[in-house]
Amino acid sequence: MDVLNEIIRNSAIGPLSKGYQSFVLFLFSAIVVTLGTMLFVLLTYGRYVNVQFGY
Repeated sequence: MDVLNEIIRNSAIGPLSKGYQSFVLFLFSAIVVTLGTMLFVLLTYGRYVNVQFGY
């Protein structure tokens, strides 16, 4: 936990209030979880998707 606090303190969000820091960390975590879920779904069901390129 000390390492995480040190990284936050030395990053661009360090001087911001705790509320903004929490919001930025929540937004980053939500993006990472969404991308991980999308990767899992793509790897699991990707072979069943019919992809067509064209006009």
